Amino acid sequence: MTEAFTRPLLETIQSVHQASRQAAQLTPAQKNQALESVAQALETFAPEILAANQQDCEQAKLEGLPPPLVARLKLDTDKLQGAIAGVRQVAELADPVGEIQIKRELGDGLILQRLTCPLGLLGVIFEARPDAVIQISALGIKSGNGVVLKGGKEALNSCQAIVKAIYQGLAQTDYPPTAIALLTQRSEIQQLLELDQWVDLIIPRGSNEFVRYIQDHTRIPVLGHADGICHLYIDQAADLAQAVAITVDSKTQYPAACNAIETLLIHAEIAPKFLPMVCDALQAKGVELRGDATSRQFVELAPATETDWATEYCDLVLSIKVVDSLDQALAHIDTYGSGHTEAIVTQDQATAQTFLAHVDAAGVFHNCSTRFADGFRYGLGAEVGISTAKLPPRGPVGLEGLVTYKYQLVGNGHVVQDYSGPNAKSFTHKTLN
Repeated sequence: MTEAFTRPLLETIQSVHQASRQAAQLTPAQKNQALESVAQALETFAPEILAANQQDCEQAKLEGLPPPLVARLKLDTDKLQGAIAGVRQVAELADPVGEIQIKRELGDGLILQRLTCPLGLLGVIFEARPDAVIQISALGIKSGNGVVLKGGKEALNSCQAIVKAIYQGLAQTDYPPTAIALLTQRSEIQQLLELDQWVDLIIPRGSNEFVRYIQDHTRIPVLGHADGICHLYIDQAADLAQAVAITVDSKTQYPAACNAIETLLIHAEIAPKFLPMVCDALQAKGVELRGDATSRQFVELAPATETDWATEYCDLVLSIKVVDSLDQALAHIDTYGSGHTEAIVTQDQATAQTFLAHVDAAGVFHNCSTRFADGFRYGLGAEVGISTAKLPPRGPVGLEGLVTYKYQLVGNGHVVQDYSGPNAKSFTHKTLN
């Protein structure tokens, strides 16, 4: 186990690469057995994992780590049990490898198939998120990919304890434990980003500055999002009690999450009545509120600045703006939204449909909390991250984002020359079951 933490980086990468080739050949039953063994090992090692995390959290506070990062770092019993449940949910999902997407006869006896296959080797770099180790390892196992993990120094003890448990679980199965590796040195990040010959995808999880750094310093494809500036628009036709509940949940259920709202938009017609209601509810949860000039006419708020509209707080801070119309709300979202998750509360179906159709984001919600934008809650078992890119995968990325496909063509001495010239054979291009 110790060797996995100390071997030179290239040797580690090559070892993971070789093990991932073995993992790609395993049956769905073998992979599911591995996942159950990992879940059991995590349960067995839970006290050790929680103790290691407590050590990390105490050290982080001593070093003055910002509260949002401490919140992401903390791994309590409920959070750990939720992650373990996610491992078992991944096992219950359909295997993403070997799916025949296309089966086609090109000519007599010449059969083409397009089959899903693992991406290969995933490099996952994250800040203060030890539960990401569990989520991503589970998805890597199910999809037959190799995974190289690099957590922030603030989560080092937690990550080592979790990987130790995962190794112990895999050692009881046919799944090669060396398909998963943990890096521990900060200097290894830049080295990893340069290994485009070996690493097929980089997945960063952390602050927007961190993700942008990764995107700007590698030729390896990057899956992730730099900002999570999410909005909730309360329409004039909203059920106000429902709107208060959704607002409070979207902001306070887990404010450090990237799918928590940072700006609340309120239609001017309901602002005089709704603002006092929602502000009281938010302040009761300890939320610091900042408002535009119009909102401050109805409630006492600190003034919001232009910077606030473009800020991902990841904390109990919320900016409020009163808008005159749906179009003005949409214009604000178009200007400041990050393409992550946007939501509307309204009982007017036409307004809701306009919002759902117009907003360009990975998640667009109606009458529900933005906090539902999550791989586990979507039934993906877990997620490797959330992508705000236009090209797929988009939104919470689970198993389907960790496979690619290849074309397999089987013939019997077929040559292209037979399909060329005046006496050429004709392609049949017949779809097969």
